[in-house]
Amino acid sequence: MKPAHILFLIVGYFSVLIFISYYTSKSADNRTFFKANNTSPWYLVAFGMIGASLSGVTFISVPGWVEGANMSYFQMVLGYVVGYAVIGLILLPLYYRLNLTSIYSYLQDRFGVYSYKTGASFFLLSRTIGAAFRLFLVANVLQIILFDAYGIPFWVTVSITILLIWLYTHKGGIKTIVWTDTLQTLFMLIAVGVCIYTISEEMQISNLFSYVKESEFSRTFFFDDVNAGNYFWKQFLAGTFIAIVMTGLDQDMMQKNLTCRNLKDAQKNMFWFTIVLVIVNFFFLALGVLLTDYAQRNGIDAHKDELFPILATQGNLGTTTALFFLLGLIAAAYSSADSALTSLTTSFSIDILEIDKKTTKDEQEKIRKKIHILFSILLIATIVVFKYFIADQSVIANIFKAAGYTYGPLLGLYAFGLFTSRKVKDKWVPLLCLIAPISTFLISHYSHKIFGFDFGFFVLVLNGFLTFIGLYLLQEKES
Repeated sequence: MKPAHILFLIVGYFSVLIFISYYTSKSADNRTFFKANNTSPWYLVAFGMIGASLSGVTFISVPGWVEGANMSYFQMVLGYVVGYAVIGLILLPLYYRLNLTSIYSYLQDRFGVYSYKTGASFFLLSRTIGAAFRLFLVANVLQIILFDAYGIPFWVTVSITILLIWLYTHKGGIKTIVWTDTLQTLFMLIAVGVCIYTISEEMQISNLFSYVKESEFSRTFFFDDVNAGNYFWKQFLAGTFIAIVMTGLDQDMMQKNLTCRNLKDAQKNMFWFTIVLVIVNFFFLALGVLLTDYAQRNGIDAHKDELFPILATQGNLGTTTALFFLLGLIAAAYSSADSALTSLTTSFSIDILEIDKKTTKDEQEKIRKKIHILFSILLIATIVVFKYFIADQSVIANIFKAAGYTYGPLLGLYAFGLFTSRKVKDKWVPLLCLIAPISTFLISHYSHKIFGFDFGFFVLVLNGFLTFIGLYLLQEKES
């Protein structure tokens, strides 16, 4: 595709999103921005969450991961199912019972203000890093296939990317996102289907499932080496806890659930979301098998995160594949990034500044708009920094590694709060939540160096466990 065609596609796509924003943000206020006035249909939330969960990272990195890791990622996907069950049966009832806008308000009621601020701060750090990783990947692809042709530098590409998100979210917030994410998820799934169909036709594959099953890259379960990072129980349990922390303890994902009319609708949303997400991830991995085989057969030097973009836009798969790849990539990226920007704004406004307690409604809205701009600028700066520090690794692996260290304290805090009734010395919690990730890193590093044991993504569980033990040691004595 020519750069002019790509530019036309992007302009048309965002024109639709801005129209949706205009339609959904009429008479919007902070309650609309934060909770969509609790009017979101559950089925729209469920469908839109698929795109937000997968993001541009899944769209590119999961297929590219197959060459080096086979289909082992599906072990984590199966773990997600257990994690989502915990969210639907334990966390959602808690959030609805307390009528929360920010889910971290629970920590203040349970432990105190220091724990509350610590939990919110770790979310802000985690989500900023995660959103920046995701947007970095997409901005990099757009830079290569479009903006380089016009001589536009990377930082301008990133700035344009964030500006477009700000344009359609700055007024309606989460209410707009529920609708735009639905559209973007639809585009992404159509794109995957078209790409699988096109490459299957090109390789003359009559039965996709048989082909994937017989492929040398189709190995899914790894039980043979307990020290390896892809050992089944490590990845399964890591998937369970990643789902709990990156969805259930994440303001971004839970903010959508809390816009449903009631708990029953939110739980239906989580149930159907889980089923569809497992199926969609399988097809992403199947696509990875097809792309890897196609590249090897045709002598194309494309690997990891470059595999899908290069084959779709520079290979022999046709203009239709390139068109839908770009449409799916843009949709996947923005369905994750727009809600991240909104949730960061929500958490900082409610948890850190506590604007709902200190100011009038007009002042609250002015502060919220300033915070929205502030986080837009912060994301731009973070992505530009990543440009110079990310090594030759799949971005999805980097995200899960970062999650292990930044979400671990949240996992420990909520586990201790939900499964014990003990009080803790609240003022020491911030220090504990710094010590736990540092200790996790040291244990993980030296266990691999000395014993050859790779914790892999299981560092999240280790981090949460160390935080839990620390809270137990910090408990207040009963009088």
